[in-house]
Amino acid sequence: MRPVIGITSYAQDARWGVWHLPAVLIPLAYVDAVESAGGRAVVIPPTENGVEETLSALDGVVFSGGVDVDPSRYGADPHPETDTPQLRRDAGEMALLEAALALDMPVLAICRGFQLLNVARGGDLVQHLPEEVGNDIHKQVPGKFAVHPVEVKRGTRLAAIVGERSDVTSHHHQALGRLGAGLVETAWAADGTLEAVEDPSQRFTVGVQWHPESGEDAALFEALVEEARAYRAAHTQ
Repeated sequence: MRPVIGITSYAQDARWGVWHLPAVLIPLAYVDAVESAGGRAVVIPPTENGVEETLSALDGVVFSGGVDVDPSRYGADPHPETDTPQLRRDAGEMALLEAALALDMPVLAICRGFQLLNVARGGDLVQHLPEEVGNDIHKQVPGKFAVHPVEVKRGTRLAAIVGERSDVTSHHHQALGRLGAGLVETAWAADGTLEAVEDPSQRFTVGVQWHPESGEDAALFEALVEEARAYRAAHTQ
């Protein structure tokens, strides 16, 4: 049986056919990446309700990209370039993430999810990266992914999965600031921006600033599904 992988979702207005309504949605690339890696993808709506019931049906979770995390969650005032917060999504995903980590469930945190992981562990964020590094290589054109290399720390879990150098697809204007408790830095862009973290104390907690679902690298999803399969086996004995 395929391990079941939850994917957190967006909560915002959307258009389809003649309709324009608030919607729960996720780019199809996330679903395809999970299923191509051997998992069964399930979209998780953004809500604080039923977190325990949700996780009891899952073997792993992908925390997806999206709008910026509310700066009040790390004690900061909003920067003019920071997105209007989605309070419902922030609350639901934070509750889900904290519960998944407490269960030692495999977690892959992507872009916004990567930043949420850091905030959940008590870290903070750089709210507008171009002001810090003097370039926009991480988000050159709105709505299109930028491609740039990252260097991965030798000996880390991430290096064992993707190698010590990788070209990645990214689309972000924020970055990690103060590192959250228990997280280890594992990859950097050429401008010094931290691009990945992991928690060695967990079964599989890996966060990346880039979007592996939109690149040609399936290895992260394959690693997640492999760990989710082991998690399922350990909890069904």
